[in-house]
Amino acid sequence: MNTNILMMLSNFDAEEAMFIQSLIKDMTEDEQRNFLMMYQNKRRDTTLILITTIVGFFGFAGIQRFLTDQIGMGILYFFTGGLCFIGTIVDLVNHKSLAFEYNQKVAYETLNVMKTWTK
Repeated sequence: MNTNILMMLSNFDAEEAMFIQSLIKDMTEDEQRNFLMMYQNKRRDTTLILITTIVGFFGFAGIQRFLTDQIGMGILYFFTGGLCFIGTIVDLVNHKSLAFEYNQKVAYETLNVMKTWTK
């Protein structure tokens, strides 16, 4: 694998990097580079999810759900105070899995977009 591509993957968590490597292993270097550039612009960092979850304790609950395209849950969290803070606490504990699930979805969408370009 190209060193530029490995450097791009170094910004990801280990689990996410392994997932992305499994997706791009059969691509050419140009396709890998294009995929990673598109994916990096759309993915959510676990730190961002953690920070927005903490913000939910002090004001606007549910930001993390809006960031992960779970609009309905975000609205529910907003109007119920993060489901009386219990949902916010659960999201605080599970912020890495929230980000990873969203990033998986984004990776598959990006892969599908790239496949439609090559047709």
